[in-house]
Amino acid sequence: MPVDTTPAAGVAPAPRLENAEHLPGAAKADPILVADDVTRSFGGIKAVDVAHLEIPRHAITALIGPNGAGKTTLFNLLTGFDKAESGRWTFDGQPADKLSAARAARAGMVRTFQLTKALNRMTVLENMRLGATGQQGERFATALVPALWRRREQEITDKAMTLLERFKLDAKKDDYAGSLSGGQRKLLEMARALMTDPRMLMLDEPMAGVNPALKQSLLGHIKQLRDEGMTVLFIEHDMHMVRHVSDWVVVMSEGRIVAEGPAHTVMHEQAVVDAYLGAHHDTDLGADALLED
Repeated sequence: MPVDTTPAAGVAPAPRLENAEHLPGAAKADPILVADDVTRSFGGIKAVDVAHLEIPRHAITALIGPNGAGKTTLFNLLTGFDKAESGRWTFDGQPADKLSAARAARAGMVRTFQLTKALNRMTVLENMRLGATGQQGERFATALVPALWRRREQEITDKAMTLLERFKLDAKKDDYAGSLSGGQRKLLEMARALMTDPRMLMLDEPMAGVNPALKQSLLGHIKQLRDEGMTVLFIEHDMHMVRHVSDWVVVMSEGRIVAEGPAHTVMHEQAVVDAYLGAHHDTDLGADALLED
């Protein structure tokens, strides 16, 4: 199915990136996340060794690289699901390197996972409700007094239904999450992440295992979020998606950032070709081969 690459009317596809250098660790005019000297090793292998990284605000940034490049590990470090050996980073101008996963999410940095984390024995609507913040009924004292939490619960339900309608999952609201297809579970996880009103949404391989029709839907949702002012950072191996949806691309290899720039230029960088094909590859496939499925 062809991908619609037309941006929404009146929306710049790459805000404030026109003057950014096409170099690893390039400075951005208005970064929402800035990381320095972030490292993480497993045994004798340095999985992440990022000297400097800036993620531009209100843009879609793709984080790509071959398997084992350190992309998901970097996600885990930035969002508090793993602990860095060294490094510091800020989110929206505030220190974030000491935050737990829960506090990072409350700060507005929300991520999804390569393997979806839906609670299979709860309904789709119940999964959505769990993603909301400010639930008075979660506290023992207030849980005993329905008048204190009933109004908020209705607000959460209304918001959940609005998002389910947006993601075409409203007809599944009473189905168990475990009954959804792989693509529908990806949609549910993205919708549930939006229950927290994040400032940056981090997606780990959102297109993995998704059929072409749902890929088109996911692409549309990601672009719409950008057009509404959200920052999106995603890991992806589908180079067609990267080319069509991203405003900026960051390339990792062996834990390091080896290239940055718009998709149409970064794919031709020698460092990127070497990262995917090996520095001493015998067959010249050309940079365009990296864009093939």
